[in-house]
Amino acid sequence: MSLIDWLVLASTLILIVGYGSWKTRKNSNLESYLKGNNSENWATIGLSIMATQASAITFLSTPGQAYESGMGFVQFYFGLPLAMIIVSVFFLPVYYKLKVYTAYQYLEQRFDVRVRSFTAFLFLVSRGLAAGITIYAPSIILSTILGWNLQLTCILIGGLVIVYTVSGGSRAVSLTQKWQMGVIMGGMFLAFYYVIGSFPDGIGFSEGVDIAGSLGKMEIIDLSPDLGNKYTLLSGLTGGLFLFVSYFGTDQSQVQRYLGGKSLKQSRMGLMFNGLLKIPMQFFILLIGVMVFVSFQFNKPPIVFNTISVEMTSVQKESLLKIENQYDAIFYSKKQILSDLKGDIQSESNMEVKELQVQQDSLRLAYKNLLFEIDPAYETKDSDYIFLTFILNFLPHGLIGLLLAVIFSAAMSSTAGELNALSATTTIDYYKKFWSQSDDEKKDLKVSKLLTVSWGILAIIIALTAGMFENLIQLVNILGSLFYGTILGVFILALFFKFVGGKSALIGGIIGQLTVLLVHFLQTFNIIELSYLMYNFIGCAMVILIGALVQKFLGTKAVKNPE
Repeated sequence: MSLIDWLVLASTLILIVGYGSWKTRKNSNLESYLKGNNSENWATIGLSIMATQASAITFLSTPGQAYESGMGFVQFYFGLPLAMIIVSVFFLPVYYKLKVYTAYQYLEQRFDVRVRSFTAFLFLVSRGLAAGITIYAPSIILSTILGWNLQLTCILIGGLVIVYTVSGGSRAVSLTQKWQMGVIMGGMFLAFYYVIGSFPDGIGFSEGVDIAGSLGKMEIIDLSPDLGNKYTLLSGLTGGLFLFVSYFGTDQSQVQRYLGGKSLKQSRMGLMFNGLLKIPMQFFILLIGVMVFVSFQFNKPPIVFNTISVEMTSVQKESLLKIENQYDAIFYSKKQILSDLKGDIQSESNMEVKELQVQQDSLRLAYKNLLFEIDPAYETKDSDYIFLTFILNFLPHGLIGLLLAVIFSAAMSSTAGELNALSATTTIDYYKKFWSQSDDEKKDLKVSKLLTVSWGILAIIIALTAGMFENLIQLVNILGSLFYGTILGVFILALFFKFVGGKSALIGGIIGQLTVLLVHFLQTFNIIELSYLMYNFIGCAMVILIGALVQKFLGTKAVKNPE
């Protein structure tokens, strides 16, 4: 990185943090700190929701996912618009009518304090772990590629987030996220422009799409009924739908974004704004990854993108060099064919290019496996490093700093939303409920800020002790899927099964959560084959089934209905 990159990176981050801290520096009570005095319009809500969901993992892992597997990942989001409608129609009116600070307050009024505490606990566990990962994910990639110290990078990202989240609360998070989304999307459009510009003369965007399609990267819809396939239309419209209804309807990190709206209408518009724009945004980010793949058909990529040094003998070096030479030879043969065709792939040449790509991928896998044999600590899954490698090698100075600012901004925006929600849930659902029921606003505000700092420090500690796990975007979604189905099941019992009482809901929630953990255990050890997206459906269905059956066994009785 050059001096101008450092200046662009530092100035962008300082401006965003400084703006958020200064603009929201006057918080006098919990309502202003946790709900921003209900002052947000639909655009700020929508951008804030998108920014909370779109962590740095999105902008690092998603292009790499597309590079290796194509556009199919976009199916994961096909259930989102329907989920936004469900949340807007059934969840939002309840929250606004009851004037809650957290989603879990409703469960006490509908069931009892045990159910409220149980679901709040599940949220704190899942989101607390995720907050550490959203710091760790960009940190390890940046530190590996740029040679930065991993621990200091984690502390830098976490520390910057803590500063403005503590100082300004929910409104600071929303305001900074609006600017962060501007920086993020501006940077991604510039990256797309330079990716297309890296193609050779005679190869443009349309030719790039043809090349990507001929190599199987443009297959968007998969109609397979296979439940073990992660990304199909079926999994997106079932497991993905349940995940998004739970995430946006019951996860406090999202609920808090729209509870600060000026009105029910503004919050609904913000949710629908997110529902309409999220799929095009994800499609565009995946398309960038596919175009990077096309660029690397003409610009020789490294055989591995995770370039961490590994100690080896001369014999091992010779074996690796042999594979690398074969890899280079195949690359240049394939490049020559594609250059001669100028993207006009015919059936005969298409088969030849496909065969060469298969050979190239096999050599890349063999190279990584040999590195792993030499050093078992070497991470063979390197898709998270692909997009950043392109940025550093093909973008001009200054823009490199801006794209790194995009990654930092995404990490900060997502983590800020998580810390704000973790603090709100701990303050309202535990501190104010069990430890202090006084009306001392200043004391409550101070406690909430201290809890924000505490959760921030815990997230940094998790980041410092975390380990790599395949594709990072999958890890975050798996963590959510382990808990979201159970939480959603409890809320569905509350909203639609009026005959179910608190004891039955709690039993259903516990059994549902244990079922999901058991299924994940069986999946982890390859005893069964199932997409993690289906955990959301399984967890939700088990909670509803067990809750209803237990209530029938106990006998139907009147339950509280705060609506």
